[in-house]
Amino acid sequence: MKRPPFTRWLGIALRAMHTASVILLGSALLNDHPAGSAVAAVLGTGGALFALDLWNFPRHIFELSALAVLVKLLLVALMPFEPAWQVPLFWIIVLWSGVFSHAPATLRHLRITREGWVRK
Repeated sequence: MKRPPFTRWLGIALRAMHTASVILLGSALLNDHPAGSAVAAVLGTGGALFALDLWNFPRHIFELSALAVLVKLLLVALMPFEPAWQVPLFWIIVLWSGVFSHAPATLRHLRITREGWVRK
């Protein structure tokens, strides 16, 4: 399936906005400022990136990398409910993202099937 050309630039723009929103969230948390709007920005841009990935590659939902993204989004969504966990959750997410994004493709693209996890 040929993707529309705008999807590449949309992905680039969303990734840039997501990076900025993560920095905004970290800054808010580390400077003891309210993080509500930054959490919303991270969830919005992260969710949009995930949706774009699924639109471009629908089978991505069955890969371990999709599960990793959903875990990160869930952890961000939990932040407003327990202020004492916000900074630790932020660093867990940052470390999780760094490790998982640089893990071998054979791990990131494991697929869940009826038989269990299998290599692509």
